[in-house]
Amino acid sequence: MGGTFDHLHDGHKFLLKTALNLSKTIEIGLTSQELLKNKKAPSKLEDYDTRKNKLKTFISTFTDINRVNIVEIRNWDDMATYSQDPEYEGLIVSQETYSNAIKLSEQREAKGLGPLILIVIPLLKDKNNKRISSTAIREELG
Repeated sequence: MGGTFDHLHDGHKFLLKTALNLSKTIEIGLTSQELLKNKKAPSKLEDYDTRKNKLKTFISTFTDINRVNIVEIRNWDDMATYSQDPEYEGLIVSQETYSNAIKLSEQREAKGLGPLILIVIPLLKDKNNKRISSTAIREELG
């Protein structure tokens, strides 16, 4: 799986728990600060180390952190490279990133590797029926 995991929220937590319930080990491609410089409200983005530490802290509340490998994603090529590992079996994504997962799986097949098993997690909504997202959290921060 991959993502920004900015302002770790319930949607992220559901994604992570699902991944770890389905897999012995997972690899998380965590987007670099450089890759995020063009995001909305960049001043409200948590830095890479903060995001990484929050992931580790959360994951360690329910499983052995050694089941997880976090790698830095600096560009699309990094994600494509990691997903081409023959040992990868699947990719767990949100509805928002499903189209990218299809592209990565197609690239694998073009190289003669088996397709990825794609598991798509629905977007979660808050008590006001609004999609839970890091963008919304940053907007609330002003």
